[in-house]
Amino acid sequence: MGKDKWVTMKDVADLAKVGTITVSRVLRTPEKVSESKRLRVQKAIDDLGYVPDNTAGALSSSRSRVFGAIVSTIGDSVFASTLDGLSGTLRAAGYELLLTSTGYDPDVEEDALRALLARRPDGIVLTSTSHSAGTSKLLKSLSIPVVEIWQLPPAPLDIAVGFSNFQAGHDMARHLIDSGRKTIAFLGGGGLLDARGRRRREGYEAALHTAGMTPVTWTDQGQAVPPGIELGAAFFDECLKANPHIDAVMCVSDTVAVGVLCEARRRNLKVPGELAVSGFGGFDVARPSGFDLTTIEVPGTAIGTASAQALLDPDAARARKVIDLGYKLVVRGTT
Repeated sequence: MGKDKWVTMKDVADLAKVGTITVSRVLRTPEKVSESKRLRVQKAIDDLGYVPDNTAGALSSSRSRVFGAIVSTIGDSVFASTLDGLSGTLRAAGYELLLTSTGYDPDVEEDALRALLARRPDGIVLTSTSHSAGTSKLLKSLSIPVVEIWQLPPAPLDIAVGFSNFQAGHDMARHLIDSGRKTIAFLGGGGLLDARGRRRREGYEAALHTAGMTPVTWTDQGQAVPPGIELGAAFFDECLKANPHIDAVMCVSDTVAVGVLCEARRRNLKVPGELAVSGFGGFDVARPSGFDLTTIEVPGTAIGTASAQALLDPDAARARKVIDLGYKLVVRGTT
């Protein structure tokens, strides 16, 4: 961050001690370049984080009036309100949003970032705060604003907008403890790439340790994506077999909680009499007209709007560095 321009082909040529025509040939027809020069150019590209410019308009303007967003998933509603707030605010300011998703795969994220950067966007939004080495190197080489959302990392790359998943997990666990529950399990938050879920689980564990209680966690450590309804039901079934005395289940998401509620109904467990259940996200299924689920409501639209404002006025956002929008613990019928 803090540079005043993109890395150019000339920068690569200067570092590799070749001409720009040689760099162009390495990118377009590498078979026409000697191996020694090709290796020098490729090393310079990697060292500088250079991405070829595929936008003709960048030749005459330093701004593309386009921002890029890379989200973990668009397969459910988890980021829908955030994207609405983000794209709506940018469009009102005369900008457009290019969107891609990664499926929680860091290699896909790196490919998606390179593809977006080739369009020379004026800024990037990321829902992930855990990146591959290649992605991190690219991001650190950028002069455009980079906004990480939905999680507040201890050391933001540039600007962070969101809330503390750890504190949200801690507060929900504290609610279940204060309501008199004695054996509280946490389902989910073990996926290798689900950093947000892990932070919620860590908040739960910290609250239970402070209360002198033993955490009971049930996760699939080998899972690449966060679990949904079916895995929520399966996790709960397996968890009860291991510990039949569980009287509360705290779930990594509302969808996992719905799976638990369905399995509890199949077992004729009374909720909240015999079993308290909580979720995370504040999605439509959690509303009183749905499953009446106790949950953490996340200000998705506000996160999107604040992220757009950070992209449009990065100097003001960088003065704050971390923009914490908080969350709301909503107690409903399941606890």
